[in-house]
Amino acid sequence: MKISDVKCYCFWAGFRNVCLVKIETESGIYGWGESGLSGRELAVAGVVEHFKHFLVGKDSRQIGALWQEMYRSQYFEGGRVLAAAIAAIDIALHDAVAKSFDVPVHQLLGGKQRDEIPLFATSIKPMGNELIEALLNLKAQGWQALRVTTGEHGCASNSSLFDTRKSIASVAECLVEARSALGNEVVLGIDYHHRLTVPEVASFMQKMPTGTIDFLEEPIRDESTVAYQSLRSLVDVPFAIGEEFTSKWDFAPFVESGLTQYGRVDICNAGGLTEAKKIAAMCELHYIDMMPHNPLSPICSAASIHYCASINNLAWLELPPYDGDMSDYDNYFINRPQLSGTVFKVDDTPGLGIDVRESLIADLPFKFWEPPRLHKTDGSYTNW
Repeated sequence: MKISDVKCYCFWAGFRNVCLVKIETESGIYGWGESGLSGRELAVAGVVEHFKHFLVGKDSRQIGALWQEMYRSQYFEGGRVLAAAIAAIDIALHDAVAKSFDVPVHQLLGGKQRDEIPLFATSIKPMGNELIEALLNLKAQGWQALRVTTGEHGCASNSSLFDTRKSIASVAECLVEARSALGNEVVLGIDYHHRLTVPEVASFMQKMPTGTIDFLEEPIRDESTVAYQSLRSLVDVPFAIGEEFTSKWDFAPFVESGLTQYGRVDICNAGGLTEAKKIAAMCELHYIDMMPHNPLSPICSAASIHYCASINNLAWLELPPYDGDMSDYDNYFINRPQLSGTVFKVDDTPGLGIDVRESLIADLPFKFWEPPRLHKTDGSYTNW
C-alpha cells in the first residue's frame, strides 16, 4: 500500500471553494480528504505539494508515523495552514487504509459506539419574529438542539456596520422570547462568531435570565487564555470553543483550565482524525463533550460521522449547510451523507463511504473569495 500520488483539487462548488486531497496507492486503492481552511485554499494546496515529495513511496498504512513526519518535518511546525493540509492528507489515508481492509473508517478508530449521530440545526434568520418562527418550525420537525447566529452576516464586497451595543440588545431580547416560545426541553445556543469583548459578553449575559441559553459559542477570539479566564469568572453559561484550534496543544490550556464545556473541534483543520481522536480523549478526561464544527463539503461530513461514531464524549455534530445551497454537491459526490430525521446514520460502507467524481472536478475553476468585512460605528475594522 505504498503511496503513488498525492493530488489536491481546489474548486468552486455551489457557494464556496472546496479543497480536496486524493491519496493514490500502488495497489489502486485511493482515499479522499478535505481541508477546512476556508478562504486560503491555495495556501493549503502549496503545502500539500511540499508534503507530496516525501510522501510518495511511503507506506500509507503507517498513518500515525506519517502524521508525525508531516508535522515535524519542517523547523516551523504547526499553524493553521500546515495543520489543514495535514488534516486533509490524514483523512484521505484513513479512507484508503480502511478500504484496503474492507472496513469503515470508524473501525480503524476503535469501532462505533453509536448507530446514529445526533445533530444540531442552525437558523441564521435576523433577530425577531422571523427567527422565532423558524426555531418553532425546527422544533416541530423534531429538532432538540438549536443554534442561532447574530442574524447579521455582512457582505464580502462592501464592509458592513456592526453596532455591538445594538446587537447585544436585540439578540438578548429575542433569545428571551425564543426561550419562552420553545420551552425548556429544547437546547438553545448562539454563535457570536468572536465579535465581542470580555465586558460586552458579560453585559450581554446580564440582559437575560439564567437558563435562557444552553451554550455560548466563540464569544471572543481565542488567542488569549487570560481573556477567557476573565470571561469565565463573569459568565456562568457553558462555552463552546475550538473550531479555530489546530492541535491538541491549542486545546490543552482551554481544556485543562475548564474554560470550555463543549469542544468545537474541526477535523479538517485540527490535523485530521489522528489528532482529533487525541483531542477527544483529552476532553473526556475533563468531562467535556465534543461538538464538532462541520461547515464544509460532504467529505468533511462523512469523516465527522466516523469520528463521532468512535468517541464516547459526543454532544452533537453540526448540520450543514445553514448559509448556502448544497445541491451542486450531488453532481460531484457519490453517496454523500443524507439526513435521517434529525440524525446522520452511521454507514458501514468501507472507507468513508463516499466518493468523488474526479473527472468532473478536475477542471472546475477556483474563485478568490473573502469573508464579509464588518466595521464598528467609528469606522474601525472588527471581527466577522
